[in-house]
Amino acid sequence: MNIVCIGGGPSGLYFGLLMKLQNPQNEVFVIERNRPYDTFGWGVVFSDATMENLREADPVSAQTIGDAFNHWDDIECHFKGSAVRSSGHGFIGIGRKKLLNILQARCEEVGVNLVFETVVTDEAELARKYNADILIASDGINSAIRTRHEDVFQPDIDTRNCRFVWLGTEKVFDAFNFIFVETEHGWFQAHAYRFQDGLSTFIVETPEETWQKAGIGEMSQEEAIAYCENLFADHLDGNKLISNATHLRGSAIWIRFPRVICNKWVNWQDYGTGKQVPVVLMGDAAHTAHFSIGSGTKLALEDAITLAKHMDHESMEEALKDYEAARSIDVLRIQNAARNSTEWFENVARYANMKPEQFTYSMLTRSQRISHENMRMRDAAWLEKYERWMATEAGLQLADGEKAPSPMFTPFKLRDMQLKNRIVFSPTLIYSAQDGVPGATHQVHYGSRAMGGAGLVMAEMTAVTPEGRVTPGCTGLWNDEQANAWKPVVAFAHEQGAKIGVQLGHAGRRGSTQLGWEKANKPLAEGNWPLVSASALPYQAGVTAVPAEITRAQMDEIRDAFVAAAKRADQAGFDCIELQAAHGYLLSSFISPLTNQRSDEFGGSLENRMAYPLEVFAAIRAVWPESKPIMVRISATDWAEGGNTADDGVEIARLFKHAGADLIDVSSGEVVLEQQPIYGRMYQTPFSDRIRNEAGIATMAVGSIMEADHANSIIAAGRADLCALSRGFLAEANWPQRQAADLGYTDLAWPVQYEWGKDWLQRQTKRAPVAQDGPAKS
Repeated sequence: MNIVCIGGGPSGLYFGLLMKLQNPQNEVFVIERNRPYDTFGWGVVFSDATMENLREADPVSAQTIGDAFNHWDDIECHFKGSAVRSSGHGFIGIGRKKLLNILQARCEEVGVNLVFETVVTDEAELARKYNADILIASDGINSAIRTRHEDVFQPDIDTRNCRFVWLGTEKVFDAFNFIFVETEHGWFQAHAYRFQDGLSTFIVETPEETWQKAGIGEMSQEEAIAYCENLFADHLDGNKLISNATHLRGSAIWIRFPRVICNKWVNWQDYGTGKQVPVVLMGDAAHTAHFSIGSGTKLALEDAITLAKHMDHESMEEALKDYEAARSIDVLRIQNAARNSTEWFENVARYANMKPEQFTYSMLTRSQRISHENMRMRDAAWLEKYERWMATEAGLQLADGEKAPSPMFTPFKLRDMQLKNRIVFSPTLIYSAQDGVPGATHQVHYGSRAMGGAGLVMAEMTAVTPEGRVTPGCTGLWNDEQANAWKPVVAFAHEQGAKIGVQLGHAGRRGSTQLGWEKANKPLAEGNWPLVSASALPYQAGVTAVPAEITRAQMDEIRDAFVAAAKRADQAGFDCIELQAAHGYLLSSFISPLTNQRSDEFGGSLENRMAYPLEVFAAIRAVWPESKPIMVRISATDWAEGGNTADDGVEIARLFKHAGADLIDVSSGEVVLEQQPIYGRMYQTPFSDRIRNEAGIATMAVGSIMEADHANSIIAAGRADLCALSRGFLAEANWPQRQAADLGYTDLAWPVQYEWGKDWLQRQTKRAPVAQDGPAKS
């Protein structure tokens, strides 16, 4: 084959090398615009795992690269005068120039043709010149080839919010250092690490707004570097910061990171050579990952490795199809992690109120690739110390040598409600009431979760009027019979050491539907009741009934019904109540601009749209005991164009906080059917993180939290104060018990018994007689 790589960065060089090693008869040309052995940049970072991939692909160059690397295990976080260090992270750093020089030398050794000082303006001419069978577009983050064929590659380029400058220093750091400095203009941070003897990379980063306020855009290059030297003087020990981009003037060395995603990576072209030639994106031309997770060079090299492996296919079409499929998945994983990391560094001010211990944990786990138990594998001593700190912050008094509980098993207090742990059974409709009256099913359902170890059991959305039910099987609190029926449910939960709350709501336009196991969200076959909503808009046009636009008199009646229900909840003994203001139900229909098209004082701006939900909240707060908390569930985003966004979610939470709410239960969506949610593990937790740390109110995270590791990571990082599970608890009423047993935490009821019982089936199978000619009979 005739292979032409346009761009002599890591991906182009490494692919050329691997293809020459794969078949010495391949003619490989790498076209580079710079001079031989003349490249730019400071240090690049790999993980130990990436080095293993390189050793497998080409042991010779991997040995040379490995010999040139500086290896370290520690990360040190400098924040508010404290330095917190953890170990076990396994990084290696090398100068970008050194890495490329090694690859260039290895390419020359095996016969790859390196063509320097050549700027490619027309890849078609290049394809004809070398009679190319394949063109690799490895021409970097600003790829001209990707731009010329953007109709096929369909790049999505998102320019991020922070400005950064890539500098160096002769100060040698013995760990990967993250240094945070607050100024009158905002936060600056440095990413610093050694990459060769006597030299360290020193990246300075700050949000665009802070950069502008500091006046860096008006400074010369020398002035801006001096400004950074002054900022980080305490960490440079008198050493200067060095630029290797002196050819740029003024603030041009400060750039904003472009996140690149391409829908397609392969474009077949007819260059007049009598054959179709594929143009294949590789490295930064195809995708980028923010430098804060150190994966850009890793992705480029692994692109090359993957494509080289697939090139042994008989069909070039199949090889490229498999390459694109395999790499797009791997890259998406890294880019998701990079997005999380990028957003964390763009919003350092969000976490500025944290103490250094939690700030460091939040920073270390920012990408969500590193979880709580993964931290334990890396540095168990550090994590145990952190767990002990968290337990102390939660009010536990631990004896010397006593093991601290995992974060999710630390206590939590709202007003006078003291929870034994942070795990909540989320309010989940079970459609099993008769005329709103809970029965034996509810006692077993909620009682079993209390027995299973939940710190707080939340009863399902309970209607404040008969017309406020979602289905005929929903519970209510509009009469005393219902309140009395709730009393034994509450009492049993208390006997198990759990607290129990009830979610009060009105279904609005989503009411009068069939039971969940019938035709969910569809009207009743008969006996439908009239619906009201903020505006006369059906939940599903042509299917569900058109609600009446609620009048002021009806608003008063329903507000008073909420008040009466709150009083009955107190009589029944509930420890807390949650106001349902999410998911398109009545109060939510006021909050979202997609469902509120009123022209009176309750429509228009967010403040107007919040007026009635806040009025209802104030009314129930006035009658609910001062010692008991009130929580509010909100949809932090509508996941729909023109609807509420995550920014609105923070403001909604802030308004409820000012009204006296104690905690926000952070959910999302279900406001309109046209929603386009982005699902995934812990997918709603970022909204909880923002609300907790920007609005300054306790939060409960909910949504695809399935494992103890999820809950511990969320709580330890300060992304939420409580974690609510629904599906996990529905599948296993003893979910907290099992997690406690698996984690070795013995301060919940029954852990020893549970440990004895969890492998029951396996033990029975082992005891069964074994036939002479077959497996065990059971």
